[in-house]
Amino acid sequence: MGCSTAIFLARKGFHVSIFDKEKHPFSAASRWNEGKIHLGFIYSADPSLRTASHVIPGGLNFRPLIEELVGTSLAPAITSEDDLYLCHRDSVTSASEMMTYMEKVVERVRAHPDAKRYLADVSDCRVQRLNSSQLANLTSSPDIVAGLRAPERSVETNWVAEKFISALAEEKLIELLMEVRITAAHPTGDSAEGTWSIETSEGTFGPYDYVINSLWQGRMAIDQTAGIEPTGTWSNRYRQSLFVRTRTTVNTPCAVIATGPFGDIKNYNGRDFYLSWYPDGLRVDSSDVLPPDIKESAVSDSQALKDSIFQNLESLLPWAAQVREQAEYIYLEGGWVFAAGQGLLSDPKSTLHRRSDYGITRHGRYFSVDTGKYSTAPFLAKSLAHSLAE
Repeated sequence: MGCSTAIFLARKGFHVSIFDKEKHPFSAASRWNEGKIHLGFIYSADPSLRTASHVIPGGLNFRPLIEELVGTSLAPAITSEDDLYLCHRDSVTSASEMMTYMEKVVERVRAHPDAKRYLADVSDCRVQRLNSSQLANLTSSPDIVAGLRAPERSVETNWVAEKFISALAEEKLIELLMEVRITAAHPTGDSAEGTWSIETSEGTFGPYDYVINSLWQGRMAIDQTAGIEPTGTWSNRYRQSLFVRTRTTVNTPCAVIATGPFGDIKNYNGRDFYLSWYPDGLRVDSSDVLPPDIKESAVSDSQALKDSIFQNLESLLPWAAQVREQAEYIYLEGGWVFAAGQGLLSDPKSTLHRRSDYGITRHGRYFSVDTGKYSTAPFLAKSLAHSLAE
């Protein structure tokens, strides 16, 4: 979100400073995630369709916006097949409810004027329920009770991250201030409509005409110093998953076990994979305004955690073993995820099953951005940059 906004603003003539506590941009959640470009299919526990309606515009416009930002085609990073949604016996919605919900999402996607702009043309998309033979070819587990093919794709986030880093380097109006931790933001005068200063681990910076807070970790703590108090409920989760490169091509589908605290597999190009198992990968779940620092021991490269993720996925999807058998290297990586909502994903009443309460909050010339999803960041960034340039 921060880098997208910075590039859009720099191209409109703004001088932009990017602050990041890491050594390099795109070192956390924006690099280490599954890259699903959401159209709302996973949110069957929100039958109101508010979440789907909110994420669809950003998802449909993700590809053209990323290509505008990084100056090259996104095609090499896009998964080649639609996702398979496999309904777990303990899903928070039944297979029939999931199918009915997805068909409603399809109607909204097909009717959207940007349906041709998605990672693949979805202007004539549809959901297909797998027959018994097709499902048996994927799994023999009694815990998987149904399968649905949905027109959703993903991107390889490491590929996208590297393209962004190159694009940032080409923007002469962008200053990267790395390994600098933000601690507070204040107006330099008596009004929030004037200039602002930034307090950091390296001293005070500013004045700035605008401050945009697009943190996922600790955003609300900085908001408080700027005069925005947190409202509602929220969850700060630190999640880890596996990122695998295989020695040879492995032909497996992209599969999501839904809907609840399960896992998924992304096959980006036959050799690069993402694998997650939510109960294992969730290392911290905090409702603190400032979530706790992650100690090295808590997120270490644990062989036991790698084995457990594989074992849980293989118990449901035996073909996942091919990825482990052919692995050239396996990285255990992750980052913070912020969500407006709380509760267990195993609880159908958890507000985490709804992701419609995100967006931009303004206090004078200070902006706080709840990005929502990886897939919605460029769309929000474009909107914010446009509003500041008016």
